[in-house]
Amino acid sequence: MIAYLSGRILFKNPTQLIIDVQGVGYEVNISLYTYGKLGDGEAIQLHTYLSVREDAQVLYGFIDKLEKEVFMLLLSVQGIGPNTARTILSYATPDELQRAIASGNEADIRRIKGVGPKTAQRLILELRDKFSKLAGFEDSAVLSVGNNIKEEALMALVTLGFPRPQMEKILTQMVQQAAGPLTVEELIKKALRSV
Repeated sequence: MIAYLSGRILFKNPTQLIIDVQGVGYEVNISLYTYGKLGDGEAIQLHTYLSVREDAQVLYGFIDKLEKEVFMLLLSVQGIGPNTARTILSYATPDELQRAIASGNEADIRRIKGVGPKTAQRLILELRDKFSKLAGFEDSAVLSVGNNIKEEALMALVTLGFPRPQMEKILTQMVQQAAGPLTVEELIKKALRSV
């Protein structure tokens, strides 16, 4: 496998780079996230993933290790291939994607081209716990247990047909006013009584 490339950018566009590594030009597919962090003709190091298919070998590049780890997690979800994973990372930064998945925000995830309701639900279900274990999210993006309980209750209430903004406001007030920790069930019951 090719773990990374160090070289100089010969050509770039929003989806692809050609990197000169000691006289050999590597064609690398990239996300808009990586593209936005690159300069022209500069020396760079990209973390890479080599996708081997029956008809092609495609190299994907990532500006940092976190983006590559998120890409690999996306590939672990059934129905998500390398191109879809790259598209997802072009629509959302790794932090934005982590927040959307951790909070169960299916609407934000469905805005991504090629991601329908079932895929969005699968992403949330399969990646919520895995994202919390990534080192790059420990400080800023990982939600606390209290927020996860609130988000689970919110998802349940929205599924029952209640308007998201109203339920979000009610649940936030309840969590702030609670004397101790609440379970998801307690939160849902209290919210239903206050409607």
